[in-house]
Amino acid sequence: MSFTDAYMSVWRNYFNFEARTSRGDFWKAMLCNLVVGVVLLVLSFAVPILHIVYVLYVLAIIIPGLAIEVRRLHDIDKSGWWWLIAFVPFIGSIWLIVLFVLPGTPGPNRFGASALTS
Repeated sequence: MSFTDAYMSVWRNYFNFEARTSRGDFWKAMLCNLVVGVVLLVLSFAVPILHIVYVLYVLAIIIPGLAIEVRRLHDIDKSGWWWLIAFVPFIGSIWLIVLFVLPGTPGPNRFGASALTS
């Protein structure tokens, strides 16, 4: 899946907290999200009205961002509730990133047959 396809998959699966997302698709989508956010932030300094667009984008990406993170956890056969480990001070966010980097479960697991690609 290309970077554009991975990013568009985030928006197509806005409220999809089921199924699985592969490691590559997850990181491509996160990179695209970061690039869009940084570009909007930088442009908002040049054109102040774009600050509103940036804030709206940040608010709009919260739910699909959480959904793709939950699907990524499903790919490694972990419950989506593992996302809450990010609230543990210092080590929680680091541990969550480690979980996102782990390879997915080959073949089917309790969350589906294979990683979500669309």
